Amino acid sequence: MLFNLKNNNLNEKYKLMSQTIIPRPIAWVVTEDEGVVNIAPFSYFIGLSSEPASVLISVGHKSDGTPKDTLANIRKHKKCTICMVSKDHLEKMHFSSKSLDKSLSEAEVFNIETKSVIEGYPPMVEGVPVAYFCDFNQEIDLGGGKTIPLVMNVKEIFVDDRFISNKDKISISFNPVARVGGSYAFLGEEIDAPSINL
Repeated sequence: MLFNLKNNNLNEKYKLMSQTIIPRPIAWVVTEDEGVVNIAPFSYFIGLSSEPASVLISVGHKSDGTPKDTLANIRKHKKCTICMVSKDHLEKMHFSSKSLDKSLSEAEVFNIETKSVIEGYPPMVEGVPVAYFCDFNQEIDLGGGKTIPLVMNVKEIFVDDRFISNKDKISISFNPVARVGGSYAFLGEEIDAPSINL
């Protein structure tokens, strides 16, 4: 079956893409504005480059058409902290996807503990395996729609020592939560790459 996206509504397009571009790691993004800590998950998230270290997250708008708090805060303060989600945080991460008034903090409403690690950046979620401390680079104009891809430059990376299996080789092992269609999943079994003999 061939789907011509000109003839599909937004929900159908989302279903097609979200169930076939898998798995997608979840960026649990922490921003801050006037003392209010905002924590929200986004599954359109990918690493772009190691030099410069850069990631991309796509952030949409609220149902009333205004920018989501994450987008508004990054535009205003040019910073965010992106946390990788492990099994221990799955429930709270899911709850934090609920739309709240800008004056309310997901950290307080959903009892998500945070800790400040680097001055000038939003706090990270306590207990996550990995966190990226990022500066805003640019927005990408997709030529329509309300989803805004944001390129963020990674300035510092926190890795919990519990998840570093070899400090000399910087071997990191954790089981991140990913989005698969409308569900969540773990990566599961790892396999070695096949050898190439030329």
